[in-house]
Amino acid sequence: MKFLVLGGAGFIGSHLVDALVRDGHPVRVFDLPNVSLHNLRGSMGSIEVVQGDFENISDVSPALDGVDVVIHLISTTLPAPSNSNPEYDVETNVVGTLKMLREAVRKGVRKVVFSSSGGTVYGVPRSLPIPENHPTDPLCSHGIGKLAIEKYLALFNHLHGLDSTVLRFGNPYGPRQRTRSVQGAIAVFLGCVLRSEEIAIWGDGSVSRDYFYIDDLVSAILKAVPAGGGSGVYNIGSGSSVSLNELISLISEVTGTTPRVRYETARRMDVPASCLDITRARERLGWAPRVPLREGIARTWEWLKANSPASPCA
Repeated sequence: MKFLVLGGAGFIGSHLVDALVRDGHPVRVFDLPNVSLHNLRGSMGSIEVVQGDFENISDVSPALDGVDVVIHLISTTLPAPSNSNPEYDVETNVVGTLKMLREAVRKGVRKVVFSSSGGTVYGVPRSLPIPENHPTDPLCSHGIGKLAIEKYLALFNHLHGLDSTVLRFGNPYGPRQRTRSVQGAIAVFLGCVLRSEEIAIWGDGSVSRDYFYIDDLVSAILKAVPAGGGSGVYNIGSGSSVSLNELISLISEVTGTTPRVRYETARRMDVPASCLDITRARERLGWAPRVPLREGIARTWEWLKANSPASPCA
């Protein structure tokens, strides 16, 4: 099978590309012209790279030639700032994906695996852990856009027979994740410790999230590729949640430091808790997370210490 990884030069995409290459698959990466390919340096000799604008179907179309499976990891917005410009979110993510799906059908693509957001599509949870059939009431445009794409994937399966699997990810972390960002608490917090900077926390630190290691995320995608059944939706996470304050304590243990923390006014778009029920993925995909949180944080910390914070992937 030939794979196209949309957003393949990023944190998640580059780890997936490395795994696909190790498994002997032909891989094509699509990403922006100005995106660094530093994350792909270990696989560059074995992959094809197409650079272009996801909003421009004339850029995306050639990347779909001869492809069996599309892994859609591109998102032009983040949850926190997405509410400030929902029109941009829709135009770039939803409309861009619709154009890609039409072209994928025309070119005979067999399968799409889509990276959705288990942390935003459900909104404020009515129960924990959150199953896939929980009501979906996002508090941010990013989550609404993800849901819209999920629905269009189901529609394209109904109309055109395009197989798809939706993976609603919790909060992934690990090597190559940006340490200066408005999301990705573990990498951001570890980056602050490494640079001896103060950690900023929105709210009182009681907000909890479902953190899981990048290797477990990649294994979930690989399990999703052969999964049939038209269009399936799966939560992918650890199945447990950890508060930001608990996370700070773990980071202190791993790094042997006492991080300086500054608490700021809570953000309205932050749900108080997110913990995903991963039973369906265990039973139907045969997938389960394997890397404990403390071990994953330690791996990420060692990687950060070995790589300059000024590197292109920091």
